[in-house]
Amino acid sequence: MLSSLYIRNFALIEELTIAFQPGLTVITGETGAGKSIIIGALGLVLGDRSSSEMVRTDATKAVIEAIFRNNIPFSTQKLLQSAEIDPGAELIIRRELSATGQSRCFINDTPCTLTLLKQVGELLIDLHGQHEHQLLLQSRTHETLLDAFAGTASDAETCRAQKEEIRLIQKKLNTLRNNAEALAEKRDLLDFQYRELSETGMQEGEYEELQQQISLLENAETLAELCSSLNSLLYDADNAIYPSLGSASKLTEKLAAIDPRFNEMIEQARIATDSVDELYRFSRSYSAGIDHNPVLLDSLRERHHLIGRIAKKYAVPPDEIPRLALELERQLNADEGGEDSLQRTEASLTTLRRKLSQTAFELSQKRKEAAKRLEISVKEQLSLLGIPRALFIVSFTHTPDPEGDITIEGVTYGTQGCGYDSIEFLISANPGEKPRPLVKVASGGEISRVMLAMKSALATNADLPILIFDEIDTGISGRIADAVGRNIKSLSSLHQIVAITHLPQIAAMGDSHLRVHKEVENSRTLTKVSRIEGTERLEAIAALISGEHRSASSLSLAGELVEAAATIKPPSV
Repeated sequence: MLSSLYIRNFALIEELTIAFQPGLTVITGETGAGKSIIIGALGLVLGDRSSSEMVRTDATKAVIEAIFRNNIPFSTQKLLQSAEIDPGAELIIRRELSATGQSRCFINDTPCTLTLLKQVGELLIDLHGQHEHQLLLQSRTHETLLDAFAGTASDAETCRAQKEEIRLIQKKLNTLRNNAEALAEKRDLLDFQYRELSETGMQEGEYEELQQQISLLENAETLAELCSSLNSLLYDADNAIYPSLGSASKLTEKLAAIDPRFNEMIEQARIATDSVDELYRFSRSYSAGIDHNPVLLDSLRERHHLIGRIAKKYAVPPDEIPRLALELERQLNADEGGEDSLQRTEASLTTLRRKLSQTAFELSQKRKEAAKRLEISVKEQLSLLGIPRALFIVSFTHTPDPEGDITIEGVTYGTQGCGYDSIEFLISANPGEKPRPLVKVASGGEISRVMLAMKSALATNADLPILIFDEIDTGISGRIADAVGRNIKSLSSLHQIVAITHLPQIAAMGDSHLRVHKEVENSRTLTKVSRIEGTERLEAIAALISGEHRSASSLSLAGELVEAAATIKPPSV
């Protein structure tokens, strides 16, 4: 329940704390006393648009704080937990508005966004009046209210959970399909790369060997010339090395015969002679095998160029090409199991859609049965409130969607809310008029009574928030005013209600009575709120009957109204 409302430096209010009680609180006061200021402050703390002009003159900022205690709705607690705000047993909502126009929002002293503040406010308070906190005028809430009336909230939650599961499976399936497409493209690329590398037929060490062969063929003529010169130097020339070494060997032997110290040198001279002979023989054999083959050279150069181009293309050293080809082959042969996973997920999605379709169909049938009862109940309430020939219809529409998840009797539908029902409350207050959405009902008096009838019909079933009626008596009087007052009084036994009124029939119904008035202090006009009881309350109600000139009869009538209010019984649950 709304426990208190604190207002500081807002419009004509300097500082004010209003304590609220359970049941019905009525607020009265002369026109211009500041009742609309209180509603404006409450709207601001619930997320209404702010303006720096709302800040009291000469003040730096305005502060509005609402405290809620006991029975905080579960939906509100869940919303706060998702925003990482501890709900606690007490909920404090605060809005600060600076004179420069900046606004700050807090929930339980934790800074929050205006959007979150507004969402929480809509769940806590339904303010019917000049502001936009009218849940029943928002078609998006009609499904939830009907489920609460029909007792199908758990069915709707099952449907919502199945929808979420389908969403996650669909997301997984899309990922698998995308991966499968990417894998197919990748396999095509891998296959092309593997064939390109394999077709080179390159062997390990081949590239280095090619370089050597090309170098020999390119230098064949030079090699032949060098070998010829070497052969001549070693053996063929007049002063060749080999014959000279033979003479040197003989001279060494003669020296050793004279001086034994040359004996060791005889062997060295023989080794030198043998080495030159071996070198000569190798050079002569090598020169005989030199290949002057331009055709082979061109072939080797072409092969060398091919391997170099492939290596550059794949950004690897040429010798790495065989290893890369083996790696590509391994990837191509790897079993990813993607196709099996894709098929299993598709089958799972089909099963889940079948379950959702069945759940949505059964939920829709239960809703339609309950909708008939709700239509009758609202019509009865409207009759009591002076609209005896009203039509109230719970409209069901279903939108076919070939891409949807719900299939009913061969037709596929897109999901709407929980299930596939698109639900909206329609009303016709006058005979001959076509039922229209609640938000399009034109008459202020009709809107007030339609809203009250709706809330009365839903009260025993729906988790309605705190109800605040800002001059719900607009356009009504007499018998209808009495009926409206009795309806509000009965409804307040189930929900906390705050009603700003000018009618004595409604004011007399209050469990507590607040009076708004103006005072002048230090040449400044201030709005004050005081709780009135007993004789003072009877005088306030009498003033609503006969004006400032209260008479004995108006005071007597005020007393009768208060006594009659005490006899009103709560609605049967």
